[in-house]
Amino acid sequence: MADAPAHPEHDAAALEAGRLLFAQSCDFIIGCARLDQVPNTDLPEIALAGRSNVGKSSLINTLVGQKALARTSNTPGRTQQINFFDLGGRLMIADLPGYGYARAPKAQVQKWTFLVQSYLVGRANLRRILVLVDARHGLKDNDRSVMMVLDKAAQPYQVVLTKADKIKPRPLTDLQERIEKEAAKHPAAHPHVMVTSSQKGLGIAELRAELTALTGS
Repeated sequence: MADAPAHPEHDAAALEAGRLLFAQSCDFIIGCARLDQVPNTDLPEIALAGRSNVGKSSLINTLVGQKALARTSNTPGRTQQINFFDLGGRLMIADLPGYGYARAPKAQVQKWTFLVQSYLVGRANLRRILVLVDARHGLKDNDRSVMMVLDKAAQPYQVVLTKADKIKPRPLTDLQERIEKEAAKHPAAHPHVMVTSSQKGLGIAELRAELTALTGS
């Protein structure tokens, strides 16, 4: 498997800063099913969004070097609330409910959707949303719908490909380039699409560096 595509900001110092931050203790704070449960904090915050079973929990666990901090499941829609994690008192990580699940009752899906959209619009310290996309499938219509919601809310976001070890290097590079061209048309999208694999560790150091830069450290 080829290395993750290079990024000019990911020099040795940035990679080391990312390693040091994500070596800090990371603790589960609260799972919120209602907006009034969302913790009031001044910490810079990043959120992970994506279709159900895209690998959000696995990516969180890999980033922080823990095997079971965020619960993983093969059942779509398992994460039904916003889960908050405190990384060393320096960064808050929010794991958002997966979208695109089909088995949950419609009323429950609408409730989760309202919760997430309200959180995204009202979170002043939110630095970036990572929109996770399975590299085997690429962007789907529900990913694009979420991107449009984030554009409208003027919330900066970045597409992160997951499970990149599951496809060959050339198709992976082609997919990355196609999504970057599409992202360029979205006003709130970060221009660089990151490539990761939680299983192989691909792109994890680079993503840590990217997120550490958002903390101002």
